[in-house]
Amino acid sequence: MTTGVREITQPVELQLPSGALNPAAIGWTRTPLHGTDRVGRVARRWGRAKRWEYWALLTPTHVVGMTISSLDYAGLTQVWVLDRATGEEIDAVVVAPLAVGTRLPGTLGRGPASASSRRIALRFDEQADGTRLRARTDRVRLDVVAALPAERQRLGVVVPWDAREFQYTVKDVGRPAAGRLQVDGVTHHITAGSWAVLDHGRGYWPRELAWNWGFGAGVADGAEVALQLGGRWTDGTGSTENAVLVDGRLHRLHEDLSWSWTPGAWTDPWHVRGASADLTFTPFHDRVSLTDLRVVRSSTHQCFGHWSGWVTLDDGSRLTLDGLLGSAEDVEQRW
Repeated sequence: MTTGVREITQPVELQLPSGALNPAAIGWTRTPLHGTDRVGRVARRWGRAKRWEYWALLTPTHVVGMTISSLDYAGLTQVWVLDRATGEEIDAVVVAPLAVGTRLPGTLGRGPASASSRRIALRFDEQADGTRLRARTDRVRLDVVAALPAERQRLGVVVPWDAREFQYTVKDVGRPAAGRLQVDGVTHHITAGSWAVLDHGRGYWPRELAWNWGFGAGVADGAEVALQLGGRWTDGTGSTENAVLVDGRLHRLHEDLSWSWTPGAWTDPWHVRGASADLTFTPFHDRVSLTDLRVVRSSTHQCFGHWSGWVTLDDGSRLTLDGLLGSAEDVEQRW
């Protein structure tokens, strides 16, 4: 289904003073323009606000996932590392009651995000050349800058389930990354061919929902290309989060795309198709996460692998993709 949500080009507040969704905020942007300071600050909505920063780092040798999040009643901090050669996973997770020790900016870019405990320290800082990502666990040290050139575009979308339940997301994919990753005392230098991906979220979600998310980054036809795909959670809202960036310029895919995969055979190929795209994702690793904290339950299969196929650009031409490193996931969430 083709969608017709408008492009927003001026700053706008996500919420009205009452806490309800601002109708003028519904749409998408090429750069972050939504003010979200009210999310989590409306007393009668306490316990329903969801705020997070998730960064993924893709390198020739490792995959890293870093999460700082607050659900009001709990904060979750996580550092996850995959050694691509051996398949070994390192996973450090801390759940903090009432999100103690968690700090998130009200609006993207207006201050650092951080979380600190005895087991994990994470900090994301905006600086002149991009975002500095730092992490520490008993086995991992990371210090990386995800570069952000001045003219680079970033997809922002508001997904409106109704006036009380809505989500603002920024999917900032394929940012060149450089720095170092240390695992068990061994330093890995992160240089050309490494990419960072941001999932920034602020909003109020339904109690239960399922979604698909996919991203990839690499080079195609001599251009730096980043792929952003979503599914299921936006169905029926008129909003989508499908796009491709070519040398930093955003090309929107204005339709709901169809996802197909084989549950239980997670490393078999996945397919994402529509009038504007025909893509195959071939995984090499399935990251499984099952959580049951009574209040919060989730089932996640986040696969890492490579994207191939084609997408349609704004001028109607097709861009062929072959082997973009990235991820596809299937999540069922109750929170």
